[in-house]
Amino acid sequence: MRRLFSTFAQGWPGAGLLILRLVAGSVALVFGLPGVWAAQSVEPATLEGAAVIGGALLLAGLWTPVSGCLVAAFALWSLTVKSGDPWRNILLASIGFALAMIGPGVWSLDARLFGWRRIDVRSRER
Repeated sequence: MRRLFSTFAQGWPGAGLLILRLVAGSVALVFGLPGVWAAQSVEPATLEGAAVIGGALLLAGLWTPVSGCLVAAFALWSLTVKSGDPWRNILLASIGFALAMIGPGVWSLDARLFGWRRIDVRSRER
């Protein structure tokens, strides 16, 4: 994970990424959960389930590149298969891809688990 992101954004950019993650994750959960319960075949249930898993991972900020791509793939699938407002799906797909490319920010499990650590090495003085 550290190789994907050279730094985890702090301050206002980190807060902005947190807000994007929370919005995209909650939208994916809200639109994915009803589809999991009402799915008639395996394909829609699998894609809706991937959206729910991706949304939950985005909320936690864990495996952000993978979860952002899951949410974006769900949004693009919904855009082509389902009727309704296409702009919602376009917006969700673009936020998912952007989070996959930019990273989760400092307030995430990715930053806690895979972030840079500082090791202090002090010389022994006699």
